[in-house]
Amino acid sequence: MSHACAPPAARGLTPVLPVVAVVALLALPVAPGGEGGATLADAASGVVVLCCAVRLLRHRRRPLSRTAAVVLGLPVVGFAVAATGAATPGVAVAGFGRYLQIFVLVPAAVLLLVRDRRDVRLLVWSMVGLAVWQGTLGVHQYATGTGASYTGRDIRAVGTFGPGDIMGMATVVSFGLVCAVGLALGAASARQRVWAGVCALLLVMPLAVSFSRGAWIATVLACGAQLVLTGLRRAVRAGAVVAAVAVILVGGFGVGSTLLEQRLSSIGQVADAPDQSVTDRYTMWAAATGMWRERPLTGIGLKGFPDHRDGHASLSLSSGSDTEGASAAYRRQPLLSPHNMYLLVLSEQGLIGLLTLAGSWLALLVLGLRRLVRARGANDPGLDCALIACGLLVWQLIDFGYADIGGPSTVLTAVCFGLTAWWALASPGAAVAEKTPACPGPAVAEEAAAR
Repeated sequence: MSHACAPPAARGLTPVLPVVAVVALLALPVAPGGEGGATLADAASGVVVLCCAVRLLRHRRRPLSRTAAVVLGLPVVGFAVAATGAATPGVAVAGFGRYLQIFVLVPAAVLLLVRDRRDVRLLVWSMVGLAVWQGTLGVHQYATGTGASYTGRDIRAVGTFGPGDIMGMATVVSFGLVCAVGLALGAASARQRVWAGVCALLLVMPLAVSFSRGAWIATVLACGAQLVLTGLRRAVRAGAVVAAVAVILVGGFGVGSTLLEQRLSSIGQVADAPDQSVTDRYTMWAAATGMWRERPLTGIGLKGFPDHRDGHASLSLSSGSDTEGASAAYRRQPLLSPHNMYLLVLSEQGLIGLLTLAGSWLALLVLGLRRLVRARGANDPGLDCALIACGLLVWQLIDFGYADIGGPSTVLTAVCFGLTAWWALASPGAAVAEKTPACPGPAVAEEAAAR
């Protein structure tokens, strides 16, 4: 029996369920003191890759098209070169494996396991559900003073990620917000648009009380890009509604609005009395640039930033950041990365690593936007998938200017890259899968090519 057309009863047994399981596992609390190690979600991402490999062998399918193989495989060159410069073989293997997991293996597995747009929407709604769960916990932490410490009060929303991964909840909520906005703007079902709009509005508050400036900037710009891509007139109307709701939600929280105003104003305080976190960030950026100048092509080696930091940082850099609250004891957390993905790659992998990795991301963005424009011009019912895929990538590329990989939520970044890769690189057959529900898109395309 050909695998091109599966019986309708098999429709529910979607191969994307292991990816949904990865998302679901991120709802579990992070063990105190375990923020830096592998989590259940990381282990599940390995299962996702294994499931993908088994499925390819079972169906005897060609893994990736030539374009997809080049785009997703290009960063491996930079990873391999940087691994040769690592301090020890153990560090080289650990660093190479982590980068391979986040930027190559898991995205490729998601690309191959997603059959059509219904699978995309299932995965997207699971991300929105995770964001609502984490956001609800975050708002409760803010309201009851049980969150992470911020300005001397335990009010910072961190969800289940704890104070050791301050960006965790903000990242998850931002992804959910971008997904919800994409569904609200492009979903063919009116019911989905309404529920997605409600979820997007609900997620504004937890994102605000995460007090994460980088997440705020990335989310505003990514959602703004989604609105613009649907039409300027619609963008203006939707932007006015969102702004009004944000004012209502934030304005009624008294001291919270003052804290948010102070946090927003601190974004521009670079030269004029910046706070210590801003000073530390720019000091580490300068240190990363200094490391790159030593070895412009290959960098100092994977995971080499912590060992070289003190030799390149100025005396204005503090020894670490204070973390406590959210049921965790006080801890002095060392600053082991520049909190800028581009500078981290540049310092550890040099120009070769940055050009190969950023080149892969740029190719995904260009290919994704090109397909989005075509989908919009053809009144494609899958416009929501296009807006979500491009919005997530735009968010990530902007946020990488303020953050880098690390923490339990990093595996969700890999899933988002996979969704973007599916939209940008999947065979054209996947685009008509909704019209032929019994036939997975990639299989249809392969059978047509064989004829």
